[in-house]
Amino acid sequence: MFTRRSFVALGAAAGLAACTRPAPEAATRAAPATPPAPKYPPLPEFYGAIDDEPFPIPAIAEGSLAPKYWRQDVTNPWPQHPHGTIVVDPDEALLFFVEDAQTATRFGVSVGAAGFDWEGTARLQFTRDWPRWKVPASMIARQPELEPYSVANGGMDPGPDNPLGARALYLFQNGVDTLYRVHGDAVPQELGRSVSSGCIRMLDQDVIHLHDRSVHGASVIVLPSFKPKGLTPVY
Repeated sequence: MFTRRSFVALGAAAGLAACTRPAPEAATRAAPATPPAPKYPPLPEFYGAIDDEPFPIPAIAEGSLAPKYWRQDVTNPWPQHPHGTIVVDPDEALLFFVEDAQTATRFGVSVGAAGFDWEGTARLQFTRDWPRWKVPASMIARQPELEPYSVANGGMDPGPDNPLGARALYLFQNGVDTLYRVHGDAVPQELGRSVSSGCIRMLDQDVIHLHDRSVHGASVIVLPSFKPKGLTPVY
């Protein structure tokens, strides 16, 4: 997440070595070095621990979050949209909140795995602090072990183990719930990857910031993905 081909190739090379003398350069050739882990600059203070919420939110570990995915103000790529519009680029794993015609706030996200994603324009119908996770029937059909958290059973209590995290934004289209959410509970290693069943997942520090600035009824535009389909989702 090794192939049988590499194992067979290794065995063949060992057999040949028993019959031939290795070339001088091969005998002294060192194995390729493992690339060093990237070194990132210190994180902004707003990725520190949050202790005034109903449940504690730990600090993001230093060195775990690439600067590309830091919350930051950027030039607004969509100046035609009004304040409060949210635009998600799933292939770049970035979410933009339109501040004004000149500026947007950009966040790193993880995106819905191919085959379970959603695209289009929705309406931000409502938001929730520390929401309950009510698993839709379509997900239970794929993962029956989630039945205890079904809508009929009242869902999962809020808290650190709840996969919606500290906040959730609920998206509707033509008055119908898309079952698509923008929510928290991401970890830095997930950002930029397809790791949820159709939702946009953010760091809790970021989704709280987005929630507090969100505009009821605003448009949420999820751009189409051009990545190959057929990946296996991980929720």
